[in-house]
Amino acid sequence: MNSINNEAPVMALRADPVCSAYDLDAGPGRHRIGLIALASDYASERDFMNMRPSDEVAVFVSRIRNVNPCTVDNLRTMAPKLGDAVSLIIPEGRLDAVAYSCTSGTVVIGYEAIAAGIRAVRPAIPVATPITAGLEGLARFEARKIAVLTPYIDGVNGPMVRYIQDRGLDVVALTSFLVADDNVMARIPPQAIYEAALEADRPEADALFISCTALRAVDVVERIEQVLDKPVITANQALFWQALRAAGYHAPVQGYGRLLRLPT
Repeated sequence: MNSINNEAPVMALRADPVCSAYDLDAGPGRHRIGLIALASDYASERDFMNMRPSDEVAVFVSRIRNVNPCTVDNLRTMAPKLGDAVSLIIPEGRLDAVAYSCTSGTVVIGYEAIAAGIRAVRPAIPVATPITAGLEGLARFEARKIAVLTPYIDGVNGPMVRYIQDRGLDVVALTSFLVADDNVMARIPPQAIYEAALEADRPEADALFISCTALRAVDVVERIEQVLDKPVITANQALFWQALRAAGYHAPVQGYGRLLRLPT
């Protein structure tokens, strides 16, 4: 049987050029942050977008492949992939800062190695990480004795506590959900984080640090601070704060804890 082509012939199409005059602007975002989120991360991108004070701040996201569960050996596998991840963030466009969204990953790999992997693609760019941002935030409040809340198993908690103490702070208490699976971490409700934060605090602690960018702690940070009457630093809050300031935005941001309201 012969097939019959009933399609009409396609006519050559030529677009009319736009005739109205226009000038190119600088594109979206006066302050541009590149965010490297883990492939398994549910919270960081959401939190950054929620904390944005205005459309002047643009967040451009790439993902880096990570290995689940969260263990020291698995965290190390991200180190050689950083350049590929950042290369996918508006490669021909301007970025003002890059945020790597993994607290435990930075502790295990090391800040200098993280920054070097990113700057191999984006030379000299400011690099924010949750743990360095968290420590900077704690220093702004002159906090020396710290209570720490994490979701990690103790194989990851140990390096985290040592990292903090090696930088001159005293970890007076460590409380954890003791979870290894990133997907389970993402399912811990904000109310559970709130209640765990109250458990984790100690009277002698100057501040509370809530580690891990998988936790939706920014949703409840204001409530925790109101009850504890002390600074509460969370991973995504601190990471956004450090990246935002590095990108040149210095106005206070309301609704996400004392840190984002600090004057610069």
